[in-house]
Amino acid sequence: MALTLHYSSSFINPIDTKTSKTQEESSTGSISYAQPNSSICRLRVKSSIKMEHASRENKTQMSIFDGKREHEILEKFHGLSGGRKTGSGVPVFVMLPLDTVSIGGNLNRARAMNASLMALKSAGVEGVMVDAWWGLVEKDGPSKYNWDGYFELVQMVQKHGLKIQVVMSFHQCGGNVGDSCSIPLPPWVLEEICKNPDLVYTDKSGRRNPEYISLGCDSLPVLKGRTPIQVYSDFMRSFRETFSDYLGGVIVEVQVGMGPCGELRYPAYPESNGTWRFPGIGEFQCYDKYMRASLKAASVAIKNEDWGISGPHDSGNYNQFPEDTGFFKREGTWNTEYGQFFLAWYSDKLVEHGNQLLGAAEGIFRGTGAKLSGKVAGIHWHYGTRAHAAELTAGYYNTRNRDGYLAIAQMMAKRGVVLNFTCMEMRDGEQPSHANCSPEGLVKQVKMATKTTGTELAGENALERYDESAFEQVLATSRSDTGNGLTAFTYLRMNKRLFEGENWRNLVAFAKNMSEGGRNVGLSEYDTGRSDLYVGLIIKKDKKTEEAVLV
Repeated sequence: MALTLHYSSSFINPIDTKTSKTQEESSTGSISYAQPNSSICRLRVKSSIKMEHASRENKTQMSIFDGKREHEILEKFHGLSGGRKTGSGVPVFVMLPLDTVSIGGNLNRARAMNASLMALKSAGVEGVMVDAWWGLVEKDGPSKYNWDGYFELVQMVQKHGLKIQVVMSFHQCGGNVGDSCSIPLPPWVLEEICKNPDLVYTDKSGRRNPEYISLGCDSLPVLKGRTPIQVYSDFMRSFRETFSDYLGGVIVEVQVGMGPCGELRYPAYPESNGTWRFPGIGEFQCYDKYMRASLKAASVAIKNEDWGISGPHDSGNYNQFPEDTGFFKREGTWNTEYGQFFLAWYSDKLVEHGNQLLGAAEGIFRGTGAKLSGKVAGIHWHYGTRAHAAELTAGYYNTRNRDGYLAIAQMMAKRGVVLNFTCMEMRDGEQPSHANCSPEGLVKQVKMATKTTGTELAGENALERYDESAFEQVLATSRSDTGNGLTAFTYLRMNKRLFEGENWRNLVAFAKNMSEGGRNVGLSEYDTGRSDLYVGLIIKKDKKTEEAVLV
């Protein structure tokens, strides 16, 4: 049996300037923010969001699906993989494209999405993950929510017998690794930032970062009479009410975004405009007026007001190495009484931010049956040094002498939240020696921290990888030989390359291995037993479409 699915190449390449666009979908938006000596109101908000993609109605084709015939085919393909046996192995989810929902609030390229979900189901994955963008859902004004595109997606996922993890994405999309489109914070929020630039994180040079609202104002009514925590809570409450019939069923997990990239951290290493480059140490983000007021109060509390005047003066800049600074060098200021005071304050503020936000989510989603999760970044560069500089600037007080992940794991355990950690696919030997990386050591530490605190652990890959070596590394880290095993794994990301022949075969084998508890069970080259699904891409030169041939 051979089955052909037709879809536009733009489905898997959101930035495609050669395709035609509707007036709505081709509109653009951008943010620029003030440099140290510039007026903050140079920050400009255009009325819409940059999402370059093809018109889903005109470009998407599916030639064989209609009515009863569609149902019969879906049933056959659902039966190929047999699904995951309850209680065995680790479920695998796949992240959907960042622009799954359009600026207009509609599901992008719905027919192509339908075809892809069918393929993922037959590959044996448990489900998918999608970002529910604050900048899309609440863009029309405070408390004005549009969930239409996400509702259509959830229904489609349910039809295919899949599950879905939904991320409450309170951050900006754009300016970080893998960001292929731009989705700023809601326009009405950006207007408030223009009036009061201290609402966003600020470095020592005065650079403002509009990725996420500063945690320094979490409890202050700075967003048109509501606090940021209240705004996030109202957003989650609206989601719960809209999707009440699906929570705990098709919606198995709600991941709460708590910082840039949805991670519980400070934006210490922003890539936009070339500010930071790997493997720079990053910079502390504590110079907005709310963070400075908090630091001052903390110094007054210990009767040492001089320590609250500013952040460390000798911590260097974004792209320096630890030994180039007075603060992070081997016997640097980080290990003095002052350094310990500052780092404890800086990291405690981050953990408290997570505690407040997850506490709100816990109350909102209690009794729905959906799991809660929170994401922690895998900052593996300079892990081999004494100070762990890159982790410190991001807010993780983790050094040679101190475990910075225990406090985070304890906080999440108290809230019954799954800790989702990245860089599960990385090996130490793949990293440049000058960066003192150890992703394997870092993952092992986090696995032990979650085991000690009784926190569930899930994982993701940090970078797009399709090779067997990466999948094998995830299989190894998923087991509980050292510390916690994984309760779930989310693969980054569904795109054009994933559906290419060898990459697809690797994913199918990986999903099978994970479902069988990490046993490395390979697939035959042609899979003639039809026990799994092989997908290859054929590019037809006489047509502007790509065909996924399901054999």
